[in-house]
Amino acid sequence: MTTTLKQIRSTYLDFFAADGHTKVQSAPLVPQNDPTLMFVNAGMVPFKDYFTGAATPPYPRATSSQKCVRAGGKHNDLDNVGYTARHLTFFEMLGNFSFGDYFKEHAIDRAWNLVTKDFGLDPKRLLVTVYIDDDEAAAIWKKVTGFSDDKIIRIAGSDNFWAMGDSGPCGPCTEIFWDHGDKIAGGPPGSPDEDGDRYVEIWNNVFMQFEKENDEIVRKLPKPSVDTGMGLERMTTVLQGVHSVFETDLFRTLIAASEEATSTKAAGEQAGSHRVIADHLRSSSFLIADGVTPSNEGRGYVLRRIMRRAMRHAHLLGATDPLMHRLVPTLVSEMGEAYPELGRAQAFIEDTLKQEEIRFRTTLGRGMALFDAATQDFRPGDMLDGQTAFTLSDTYGFPLDLTQDEARRRGYSVNVDGFEEAMAEQRERGRANWKGSGQSANAGEWLALRDRLGPTVFTGYDSVDASGEVLALVHNGESVDRVEAGQTAEIVFDQTSFYGEGGGQAGDQGEIEWAEGSGTVLDTQKHGGDLYAHRIEITAGTLEIGTRVQLRVSPEKRLTTRANHSAAHLLHAALSHVLGAHVAQKGQMVDADRMRFDFSHNAPVTEAELAAMEDEVNAVIRQNIPAETKLMTPKDAIDAGAVALFGEKYGDEVRVLTLGRSLTDEAKAFSVELCGGTHVARTGDIALFKIVSETGVAAGVRRIEALTGEAARQYLLSQAGVAKSLAQGFKVQPQDVPARVESLQTSVKALEKQVADLKKQLALGGGSGASAAPEEINGIKLIARVLDGVDGKGLRGVAEDFRKQVGSGVVALIGVTDGKAAVTVAATSDVTDRVNSAELARAAVLAMGGQGAGGKADFAQGGAPDGSRAEDGLAAVRAALG
Repeated sequence: MTTTLKQIRSTYLDFFAADGHTKVQSAPLVPQNDPTLMFVNAGMVPFKDYFTGAATPPYPRATSSQKCVRAGGKHNDLDNVGYTARHLTFFEMLGNFSFGDYFKEHAIDRAWNLVTKDFGLDPKRLLVTVYIDDDEAAAIWKKVTGFSDDKIIRIAGSDNFWAMGDSGPCGPCTEIFWDHGDKIAGGPPGSPDEDGDRYVEIWNNVFMQFEKENDEIVRKLPKPSVDTGMGLERMTTVLQGVHSVFETDLFRTLIAASEEATSTKAAGEQAGSHRVIADHLRSSSFLIADGVTPSNEGRGYVLRRIMRRAMRHAHLLGATDPLMHRLVPTLVSEMGEAYPELGRAQAFIEDTLKQEEIRFRTTLGRGMALFDAATQDFRPGDMLDGQTAFTLSDTYGFPLDLTQDEARRRGYSVNVDGFEEAMAEQRERGRANWKGSGQSANAGEWLALRDRLGPTVFTGYDSVDASGEVLALVHNGESVDRVEAGQTAEIVFDQTSFYGEGGGQAGDQGEIEWAEGSGTVLDTQKHGGDLYAHRIEITAGTLEIGTRVQLRVSPEKRLTTRANHSAAHLLHAALSHVLGAHVAQKGQMVDADRMRFDFSHNAPVTEAELAAMEDEVNAVIRQNIPAETKLMTPKDAIDAGAVALFGEKYGDEVRVLTLGRSLTDEAKAFSVELCGGTHVARTGDIALFKIVSETGVAAGVRRIEALTGEAARQYLLSQAGVAKSLAQGFKVQPQDVPARVESLQTSVKALEKQVADLKKQLALGGGSGASAAPEEINGIKLIARVLDGVDGKGLRGVAEDFRKQVGSGVVALIGVTDGKAAVTVAATSDVTDRVNSAELARAAVLAMGGQGAGGKADFAQGGAPDGSRAEDGLAAVRAALG
C-alpha cells in the first residue's frame, strides 16, 4: 500500500463531502469556546457547543481534519514521543459529525464503506467493538459486515462509553481495529493482552443519545448525534503497511531533512532523537502559527518545553548551530497546502525557533555539566535527587520531563516527589497565573442568548447614530425585564452603531435616549462572535425589553479611534518593510487616546528604524487615498495577499481593508489586512503619526505606542516647547541645543574626574577615622579609613593605591555618600591564607545594618543603609582580625 498521507486526508474529506457533509477548515489549536482546555485535543472540540445545544449548527453534517496537540495538562503524550510507535504531540484527527441528522446505521455503513472500499482494507484483518449493552450497534455491524459474534467484541466501562462530564451529552462508542499480524505482540481489545501493538484502533464513533445529570443517565436526547474520530497518522501506517507512524511518508521526509541537517543517520540510539525532532517540529510550528509564543507560563510554557526537548535532541545528534528553524521549509512544503497558515507564518516560525534555540544553547552546556556531575557515580537504576532536578529547571531552564528524558536515556530515574516539593511555590504561582483561554465565566449564557436572539446587526461602518430595539437586559449576571435609573446593565439591541471590542479595537462609548429616559454607554463587548452587549448606566427613567431607543456613539472618540486603528494597520506594514518578514502582530489595543501595537522581534528597534517606519506611515497618510473595503471569503482574501492574524478564527465572510499604495510599486497596495474594525475613509484623515515609545514586553515581543492627529500634534508641540525652553536657558538657537548639551556633558565629565582625583589625593593624604600610618592587629597591617563623599566606584581606586602602600596587609575603606555607606576591603596576596576580604567586608556591612557583601579573598565590596555607623563598620573589621 503506497497511499500518501495527503491522499488519505483528501479521500476522507471528499468521501464525506459527497455524502452531504460540509467541509470545515481546522480550528486554531488554541480553543475558542472551551476555557477548560489548554489546546484543542480532539476533532469534536470546535463543535462542542453544537453538541451541547449552546449554539445552533449552521449545517446538519460536517467533516474536518482538525489539528490537535496533546502535550500539556490531562492529555499529555510528550514523554512517550520517540519511544513508542504511535505517540505524537501533534496529530490530525479526521472526523465526520452529525448534529441530530443521521445516527448509528448511516454512520456505521459509511465507516465500513470508506475503510474497506475506498481505502481497500482487507475485512479479514478488521474487527469491531461496541459498548456491552449496545445491541442496536452490534446488530447493524453484523448486517453491514457479515461478521461472526467473535469479531464484534462487546466492551464494558468507560473505554466504550463517552461522556462530556458528570452532566451533559453521553453515549456508547463503537470502534474499528486493524490487526497488524501475529508477528507483533498483543491481543484483541478486551483480552488480557490488549495493550500490545498488534491490534490498533483506527476508527471511533461516539453515539450521543443520552443526557447525564450528576453522573446518572436521566433521559434520551431529542436529537441523537454522531462524533467520529480517525487518527490520520495512525491510518496512514495501516495503508502504507508500516508499524510506526515515523515510518510513514510525511515523517520519512521530515526525518530525512533532519538527517541531512545533522549529518547523522536515524539508526540505533539516534533514531529516537530524529523522531522527537520531527514530531516536535510539527507541534512547535503549528502552535506558533496559531499565535502561541514561548514563555514561562500557560500555553507558552508548554510550547517552550516541546521546543527545548527537540533542541536537546539536536544537541545529542551533534548539531553545533541552531537546527530547528532550518527544517521549517520542509514542513511547509509537506503540510502548507492543507494548512496555509504555516506558509503565512513561516518567517515568524523560523525566527521564533532560531531565537529560542540560541537562548537555550547558552544554558544547555552548563545544565548538562550539572547533570553529569550529579550522576557521575550512578549505575543503571539509580535515582537523581529532586533538588538537582529542580535546580536544572529553575536555573537552567530544563523542564522536568527533559531531565527525565535524559535520565531514562542513561538508565536512571528522577525523584519526582522531591522535585514537586522544591517546585511547590512556583507551581502555585503558575496556577494562579493560568487563565485558560480567556473566555468569560458566563460564556455559555451569552451563547444561549446569541442562539435565541440571532446576531446583532452592526450599522456603525456608515454612521455613529442608529435606532435599536431592546432584546435583552442582563443585570448582575441575570436576565431581567427592566432596569431603572441608577442601575448598570448589559443591553442587547437588534441593531447598533456601537462597535463591540474586538480585533484590538476598544468598544465604543456614547449615549442612548428614549421617550422616558436616557443612559450612558460605558463600554461595548461582543459575545459569541456577533452578539453586541452594551454596558449602560441608566441615568434617567426605566428601560424595558421591547423599548426602541436612539443610539449615538461619541463622534469625537469614534473619529480618533478610527484614525488610531488605521494607523496600526499602516505601522504593521511598515514594521514588515523595515524589520523583515518575520514580524507578526502579537496584540494591539486602539482607542480614542492612542495606539498600542505588540509585535514579534528579538531586539530593540533602533532610532533609525523607528524613524524609517514613521516616515513610511506619514508618507502613506499624505497620499490621502480612499480606504477600500471588500467582503470576501477568508481563503480568497488570503490568496489575494491580505494579512491574517495567527491563531484567529474567521467566519465564512470577512472584511478586507486596503490602505494606501506601495511606496516602491504603484501597482501594489501598502497595507491589505482582514479586519472587522472601523477605519478612516481616506488615509489623510489620520493627519499625522508619531511614535512615542518602543519597549520590550516579553521574550521576543516588542511594543510600540503611538499617537495620531491632534494628539500627535500636541505631543510634538510639547516636545518643541521643551527644546525652546532649553534654548532660552542656554542662550542658543533650538537647533544648537544638542551641541550645547554635548559640550556641557564633556565639561561635567572632566570636572567629575577632577573631583574624584582630588578626593583620592585627600584620602591618601589623610582623613578622619584613622591615622596616616597602618595599624597592626595579630601581625596583620591594616589601613582603615572613613572617606566622606567617596562612593563604591571611587573606593576601588583608592583601595588599590593603599594596597600598594601597605605592601603586606589589609585595606578597609568605608565611603559615605548621601547618608549611605559603601564598603571596600582589599588584601595583599601574601595574607589571603590568613584573612578573607569577603568575610571582613561582610562583618563591616552587618555592623552598619546591611545585609552582606560579596567578593573574593583578596577583594570584596558591599553596602549599608546607615553611613553614620561607619566607625562601627571599621571596628567590626578590627574585631574580625583580632
